[in-house]
Amino acid sequence: MENSLPDSSTPSSSQSSPPKQVLARHGKSFYWASLFLGTTLADRAARLYQFCRFVDDLADGDLSDRQESLEDIRQRLSGQSRNAGAETEAFIELATDNNIPLIAARELLDGMLKDQQPIDVQDKAELLRYCHAVAGTVGLMMCRVLNCQHSRADSFAIDLGIAMQLTNISRDVLEDAKMGRRYVPASWVDLSAAEIAEADTSCHNAVAKGVEQLLDLAEDYYQSALLGIQLLPFRSRFSINVALRIYRQIGWVLRRRKLRWWQGRVYVNNAEKALLSLRSLMDLRPRAVPQHRAELHQYLQGLAGVDSK
Repeated sequence: MENSLPDSSTPSSSQSSPPKQVLARHGKSFYWASLFLGTTLADRAARLYQFCRFVDDLADGDLSDRQESLEDIRQRLSGQSRNAGAETEAFIELATDNNIPLIAARELLDGMLKDQQPIDVQDKAELLRYCHAVAGTVGLMMCRVLNCQHSRADSFAIDLGIAMQLTNISRDVLEDAKMGRRYVPASWVDLSAAEIAEADTSCHNAVAKGVEQLLDLAEDYYQSALLGIQLLPFRSRFSINVALRIYRQIGWVLRRRKLRWWQGRVYVNNAEKALLSLRSLMDLRPRAVPQHRAELHQYLQGLAGVDSK
């Protein structure tokens, strides 16, 4: 599972390249959006992406010691070890300079460690807590990178990460199942990862309904995130809006394909990206931001960036 990130790669490809090259090569949707940030903010965003890409590649790679390596990184982020490699040290420097809460990074690692075991999500609550770990935390960290000064923005940033992760899961149902991972809740689809991986016609409709539920749930979080984007600094607002609309489009392309998840991944082409970027201009007009919908975080209490109720 590509977790909080759009495209997969091998661990070596994200370790040795400059951050912007990593983003351009492996995060095409995010790279497109970063072009509107300006040099300084784009560089910070790329450095954050590089760390997330690094741990994601490590989690999904074939190294025999990947779990131990992930645990070492988590310990370093907890201050329990001195060094966990250049990539982690570079991230800690970025976090220190931009007031990134390390608890968010630790929870990201918790999500990656969870993926080292067979995944068999049982219900909506477990699904959303996983999405927060591997993607909501990235939204929270990105808020700091983009110089957002509004504490209210955290809740909406988490929602954007969750929405994007739900989109990822919708797109990658077959690929994940082949890796022994079923993120579609059992309460929605009573099939094992192995059964889904077979992609037999007998399970097409049942899984498609689950995918539709994922996309409907993602839409709730996208709608919330769209409101919260107004809390970002103006320069960042357009870029994040572009990223949201392009990622959201993946779900619409999947719907356009009649939810045929067994046919593999769908993509957003460059023509659509350009059109969505133009549409994002309409969202720059100032609007009042309502209170965050508390029910969106009802299953996330106690996690990084989530208000206690």
